[in-house]
Amino acid sequence: MIEKIYNMTLGNEKTIERIIQDEHIHYNHMILNKEEALPEHFSNANVYMTVLRGRLSIGLDDQLVHEYEAGSILNIPTGIKMNVKNLHQEVLELIVIKVPAPKQ
Repeated sequence: MIEKIYNMTLGNEKTIERIIQDEHIHYNHMILNKEEALPEHFSNANVYMTVLRGRLSIGLDDQLVHEYEAGSILNIPTGIKMNVKNLHQEVLELIVIKVPAPKQ
């Protein structure tokens, strides 16, 4: 078998999982329920954030919180303050890709 298979959690429970973490890419999967959030932090790489379901509420640097629905793909540069949360009843599911992978 040439390919390598990765699996991610399916469901509605809060999940923050690192699917792939190597020298090329960080591929993360997240599920957040209403009022759940990530700790405020700064992006440590070029980030691509895909909203799979629900509505993402995100504040970047000093901007007001913006909302993005399923099907949206955000590109956030390195060094940006991020405040990621789910302010809605519907489950929020995201894929977060950091490329190139941040230096440890």
